Amino acid sequence: MIDASTPLEPTGNPEYPFAATLDVIATFLKDKPHLLKPRVGIVCGSGLSTLANSLRDVVKVPYSALQGFGKSTVPGHKSTLAFGLMGDGEDVPVVAMLGRFHPYEGHKLSTVTYPIRVLARLGVQNMIITNAAGAINPHLAVGTIVVVQDHLALPNMVGMNPLLGPPVSPNYPRFLPLSNAYSTSLRRLAFLAAHKLNLPDSALAEGVYAWVSGPTYETAAEGRFLRTAGADVVGMSTVPEVLAAHEEGMQVMVLSLVTNAVVIVDSYRSIREEVKAELAGKPIELPPTSVVSHEEVLSVGQAKAEVMRQLVEHIVQNVPQDNA
Repeated sequence: MIDASTPLEPTGNPEYPFAATLDVIATFLKDKPHLLKPRVGIVCGSGLSTLANSLRDVVKVPYSALQGFGKSTVPGHKSTLAFGLMGDGEDVPVVAMLGRFHPYEGHKLSTVTYPIRVLARLGVQNMIITNAAGAINPHLAVGTIVVVQDHLALPNMVGMNPLLGPPVSPNYPRFLPLSNAYSTSLRRLAFLAAHKLNLPDSALAEGVYAWVSGPTYETAAEGRFLRTAGADVVGMSTVPEVLAAHEEGMQVMVLSLVTNAVVIVDSYRSIREEVKAELAGKPIELPPTSVVSHEEVLSVGQAKAEVMRQLVEHIVQNVPQDNA
């Protein structure tokens, strides 16, 4: 069994049943002990669960078997941990989350972040977190992979911070600095991998990810606000996982796949003027209406899944063993 008797583990907190969770994982992996110490963790976002297709010697552990884990209810997300080996040369032990949890599903933030803390106790040193995101920046085309360099988290700023409450461990800082939350070394590997794969320069970009709670997509006014605040992409996940991984001492990278453009209009359709024109017998030209759907998000995710898979695989096989 995995030794979970670490001073980082809180005592008597039912929200963090680390020992029970790790014992079940060890049971699933009892015939493949080489997978018990993954070096890299991967979180697969909407439509990106095929990233796990790069794994060999795979063992899957359903979330339903793991105490403390929730169930993902979002289409495009599975509810499974996949352990395996990745890389063409040296085999790198990896664990992938095929499906994540969101607060808008009704999950507590402690549930959202619990899997990340479990991966830390399995020995994961590097986290690659992926998501599907909407483009706030008009220069980001659908299909662009954004290597996140910073985030804007409105829920964090108004009382929905995943680190609220007692620290998971007394050894953790009460006031966690986030200026270094996104690993420069991992981000560098992303662009080196893109070069190795001969991806066009437009395939990858750098930017700021805005976290909103969801489940509604942004209004035009909210989109303008986020753009003015400096956001490039927006989504309903990821930041809680980043905070937990950073608090656990892991190196963190976020790859956001742009699956849609956020609907942002510079001027609103004036119903008042339309009514006046109608009463005056003048012709009325109605502007086109644009909406975003989750089906669109999944479709783009599936179309770009192979590029994301190759990119992540190249990054993983080039992560140094001491990159912690």
